[in-house]
Amino acid sequence: MLRTVDPRVLVVIPALNEEDSVAEVVDAVRTAAPSARCLVVDDGSSDATARRAREAGAVVLALPYNLGVGGAMRAGFRFARDNGFDVVVQVDADGQHDPGMIPTLIDNLSGADLVIGARFAGVGDYGVRGPRRWAMRVLARVMSRVAGTTLTDVTSGFKAAGPRAIALFAENFPAEYLGDTIEALVIGARAGLAIRQVPVAMRQRQGGEPSHRPWKAAVYLFRACAAFLLAMMRPRTRVEDPR
Repeated sequence: MLRTVDPRVLVVIPALNEEDSVAEVVDAVRTAAPSARCLVVDDGSSDATARRAREAGAVVLALPYNLGVGGAMRAGFRFARDNGFDVVVQVDADGQHDPGMIPTLIDNLSGADLVIGARFAGVGDYGVRGPRRWAMRVLARVMSRVAGTTLTDVTSGFKAAGPRAIALFAENFPAEYLGDTIEALVIGARAGLAIRQVPVAMRQRQGGEPSHRPWKAAVYLFRACAAFLLAMMRPRTRVEDPR
């Protein structure tokens, strides 16, 4: 049975050269959350991503050049803040996230400011191997201590943010590599956001190229640790209740 999603929900889809999948993702989001607004942030694409997103019924915010996922999401959070949205749900444009889980993420915002759709929490068969797996496990343990709760997936891009998180991230969402995941979680936890996770299953990409290749595992390990250390070195940010 389809659950109603409050119209003050904004689903933000950062997209770079995802013309093969973005329309299908927008359609799936509009089916799962028909009363929510769907915003595709075209992150300087050189293909037909923006056109296909508009044709599918999304609002498109076109960035003049590529800022990365962090920069695209900061633009999305600012759009949400400036237009009175209470919830932002981040969904990837490659089709791996299941929009049918959007209501579940939102439901879990009761008592939390940020909800992570966790890939390694007992649902589905998604997995990684080698150094990247080790790095993700170590980072999850460390982030659990920082956040004061058990987290198993700190690099998930499938998240729901409530009003306090929107107010924080509209001004402080990091644009560096992995900033949209690891660094954002550190900033949120140190600002006092309540963070929790819910298990989700991943799907196969609908198009485009994967962002990580096996030969990049060592680079990923180094950059993930660097992103965490950079976040811990930042001054704490206070977040006021926007209500």
